[in-house]
Amino acid sequence: MAMNLMRAVQYSKYGGGVAGLKHVEVPVPSPKKDEALIKVEAASINPIDWKIQNGIARPFLPRKFPHIPGTDVAGEIVQVGAGVNNFKAGDKVVAVLGNGGALAEFAVAHKDSTVLRPPEVSSADAAALPIAGLAAHQSLTKLAGLKLDGSGPPVNVLITAASGGVGTYAVQLAKLANVHVTATCGARNMELVRSLGADEPTFPGLPLRLTFTPKGKVVDTTPGFGTLMSVAAKKITFAKKQLLPLFTAVKQENLDYLVKLMQAGKLKSVIDSTHPLSKAEEAWAKSIDGHATGKILVEP
Repeated sequence: MAMNLMRAVQYSKYGGGVAGLKHVEVPVPSPKKDEALIKVEAASINPIDWKIQNGIARPFLPRKFPHIPGTDVAGEIVQVGAGVNNFKAGDKVVAVLGNGGALAEFAVAHKDSTVLRPPEVSSADAAALPIAGLAAHQSLTKLAGLKLDGSGPPVNVLITAASGGVGTYAVQLAKLANVHVTATCGARNMELVRSLGADEPTFPGLPLRLTFTPKGKVVDTTPGFGTLMSVAAKKITFAKKQLLPLFTAVKQENLDYLVKLMQAGKLKSVIDSTHPLSKAEEAWAKSIDGHATGKILVEP
């Protein structure tokens, strides 16, 4: 393989699922102004990746076909574009890719969505973090109003799907806020969720013994109409409570904060499985299946 080519996985149209993914050799991208070229050491798959393939964001995403999916990467900078003065070749980083590109040997990231990765944080743990960690952080701090330094009032928080990619981070971050965490998960993950800090792991669908104050928070890590309907069917009364839909905005300072929590041993990634790039279809299928515990990784 020529030095200016790289292995990648891409799809060329909406739909197709796993069968739509193709292994290709494509030119290594060049960093434009304010961008850095990263040699990918690990990438993670988020549900939004295959939902974009299914057309959830059409016609805006993907911006063009063929498209290399994935937004979360950890790796080493090999080249920087003009205007990048906060990073240099050789730096270990974690980044969110605005236009996809994670399922490849190299990827370009904007300098404002890239942070340094300290040696205490592995490439795998870092790659798992960005979208899921940011979603958990922002749902708890911006929507639920929790103070992660523990200085806020004591409240009760219910986190749904606590063993999923977002949920595993949300439980840990909520405990930093010194609140009472009730977390829903399947039976096989009860002990895991408890080990992450949940005070009261419980099965989805069981009557919840929640002593909610009027300021109780419900953080739904799998938002959507179907989720809201299933919550209603379970007759959990959310009157006077706040049901907080999940949202994610990529902010460099928030990602840096989460990486530093990892460095300090206060936050960890839960890795469901790791797949080689040559078998990225397995990772894609596992994410679509929806039963992963934590994050699904792909490594070149």
